[in-house]
Amino acid sequence: MAAAMAAMAAGACTEDSPVTNPPVEAPQPVEIARGGFACGADVSWLTEMEKGGATFATADGTPMECMQLLRDHCGVNSIRLRVWVDPEDGWCNTDDVVLKARRATTLGMRVMIDFHFSDWWADPGKQNMPAAWADLDLEGVEAAMAAHVDEMLTKLADAGVEPEWVQIGNETRTGMMWPMGSIDSGDNFTRMVNAGYDAVKAVFPDCAVIVHCDEGNSRYLYDRLFGKLAAEGARYDMIGMSLYPEPSEWEGTVAACVANIDYVQKTFGKPVMICEIGMDYREAETAKAMLAELMAHSLELDVKGIFWWEPQTDPASGYMKGCFDGGVPTVALDPFVDFSNSYK
Repeated sequence: MAAAMAAMAAGACTEDSPVTNPPVEAPQPVEIARGGFACGADVSWLTEMEKGGATFATADGTPMECMQLLRDHCGVNSIRLRVWVDPEDGWCNTDDVVLKARRATTLGMRVMIDFHFSDWWADPGKQNMPAAWADLDLEGVEAAMAAHVDEMLTKLADAGVEPEWVQIGNETRTGMMWPMGSIDSGDNFTRMVNAGYDAVKAVFPDCAVIVHCDEGNSRYLYDRLFGKLAAEGARYDMIGMSLYPEPSEWEGTVAACVANIDYVQKTFGKPVMICEIGMDYREAETAKAMLAELMAHSLELDVKGIFWWEPQTDPASGYMKGCFDGGVPTVALDPFVDFSNSYK
């Protein structure tokens, strides 16, 4: 995400938090088809929204749990979830993430875990060290990272969830856990990436580890970040991108992103995942055209998938780049539906 949003409803998530809204009988687990193109959605706010009374429905007004709605009516096959180390209100802590990941897995959806390595939002403008780690040296932070990753992933494994992808950091073009892990702090950032990578592989050896950068249309940012990682021997499997085109400029932005994808694949030898995308929910037809264009090029370039960031968000929260209106999906995700239908 390009900027932090204000917290929504207060209160920590527990096993008593609503697992569906409206309540429905829990579905039987569905076999998960891994590999192939990920038509994704980051729904990390979902349990907090449900606690606040949010409900969702199909276009004809039929109430439906949000993840099932995304799967059955929006073509979504993958869910992305952020993890915070010790968030003040509990949302997006390990237990909350397990709750949402288990729901996604029960629906047969693939899972991406996004470690922020912070107690709150991490993005290019802020990469704050978790409060509990503030007095640690670099070796101590590496150990704390490994323990945090191990705790999260072990809890997922115990819940029957096997993530297909894990991000080490969120939009890390400026590094992570400042000032220690700033991109300008020698090889500290690379050491942090490697500590996270090793911790992921210790629990899920087949999981793809992603390093994530914003502004997917900016070659300079990717040269700077991934060139540094290459020079310092970083271990990771996939390059993650964010892209938030302005409605009036989307064609040029998408063209620049496509050119950059081609460039980074050839230069750094890694596949690409578009981990975040969004556009003003009031521009649904434009968003649909943008997603269709980006998907077409992504399939040509062997991009591994595209995740819409928080599509279910209520614009009253202040975040306008979802693609639901009044709890009902707009047409923005229809290219996902068309893609999924072509493989039925």
